[in-house]
Amino acid sequence: MEITPYYQKDIECLHCKKKFITTKVRSRFVKIESHESDFQPIYQNKGVNPLLYNTFVCEHCGFSFTEDFTKYFAPGVKEIIQQEVAFKWVPHSFGNERSIQEGIMAYKLGVHCGSLKKEKNVNIAGLALRTAWLYRIENEEEQEKRFMKIARDRYIDSYSSDDYSGTQMSEIRILYLIAELSRRIGENEIATRYFSKVIEKQNKSIEPKIIEMAKERWQEMREDKEKEALSP
Repeated sequence: MEITPYYQKDIECLHCKKKFITTKVRSRFVKIESHESDFQPIYQNKGVNPLLYNTFVCEHCGFSFTEDFTKYFAPGVKEIIQQEVAFKWVPHSFGNERSIQEGIMAYKLGVHCGSLKKEKNVNIAGLALRTAWLYRIENEEEQEKRFMKIARDRYIDSYSSDDYSGTQMSEIRILYLIAELSRRIGENEIATRYFSKVIEKQNKSIEPKIIEMAKERWQEMREDKEKEALSP
């Protein structure tokens, strides 16, 4: 029997506690060819995109979350989610293979639910960034930039509040992402400031690749600025 790239998994909703099915991608079918400068993975197999399945969407109440969400709900938050999400939800399943549009919808629901639940800024930033990546695949530049800006702002909040500590996100990586997303949305002053912060840490960093990427981007921006100054 031929093994497909997909398998189904039972998930318990963090909010309503009911069980539902979600689809995951088998790791043997995931091979990364390269990364974009904001870490978007480019997969060898264009027909199988694991990014589409990171967010679990409860078919019963609509609450959407990832493995990074905590089980803790602050007092009063469950009532807000019930009001803002569950009462408005028309039960339907995101449990099968997803189109890019369904992947985008799942991430947007995750951003909404994570914000209501007061999840860490770093987690919400990650959801928004992945939404931008999916819009990039669809060549929807305006929406891609909109979600890059949401991600960038949340990463700034995360860096300020230090809520990324204890996660897989390092200080160098978060500074780099703030800079690179700022560059991509055309906010070059902020980009330059944060690339400089990355480069300043080069002697202490254990992530030389990110330092190198920051130097390359900074140099590109400098060259672009010089070209602009020379153009009539």
